[in-house]
Amino acid sequence: MSETSPSLELLYRQHAPAAFRRARRLLGDEAEAHEIVHDVFVSLLNDPGQHAGRSSLATFLYSAVTHACLNRIRSRRTRERLASERPLLPGNEPRLDPEHQLILRSALRELPELLAQVAVYYYMDELTQDEISLILGCSRRHVGNLLERLFAHPAQKELRSCS
Repeated sequence: MSETSPSLELLYRQHAPAAFRRARRLLGDEAEAHEIVHDVFVSLLNDPGQHAGRSSLATFLYSAVTHACLNRIRSRRTRERLASERPLLPGNEPRLDPEHQLILRSALRELPELLAQVAVYYYMDELTQDEISLILGCSRRHVGNLLERLFAHPAQKELRSCS
């Protein structure tokens, strides 16, 4: 482990700031962004094989952080639903956090996982289909098909208003 730690420490110093900016942009919450980045790097430490070298480490981290953030956004929706189904108890009051009100996050919650990823890359990051295909590890044509599905999805109108 001592051999891995210095290289991981160096990788963390090089890539964590960009990963944090990515997470903060998607989540709108600094503390959650730090937690996501920490979790992604711990996961990489525990299972270095997950980055199989099919892409650069930066691309892998970009995708991993995006995926983790989308999962966090979805879990917020679940927590909010559960909280609304339970009687309000002290400490269970709904948070009136402005991040939860944003149109984009609302729309992302309604999309299937893969379409949510494509939406983030396409609308927020303004990536091309070629760039998205590199991140997802699929063909450009598949990205085109995913975009067609995204454009047909009801949540798409909300997404377009954010771009």
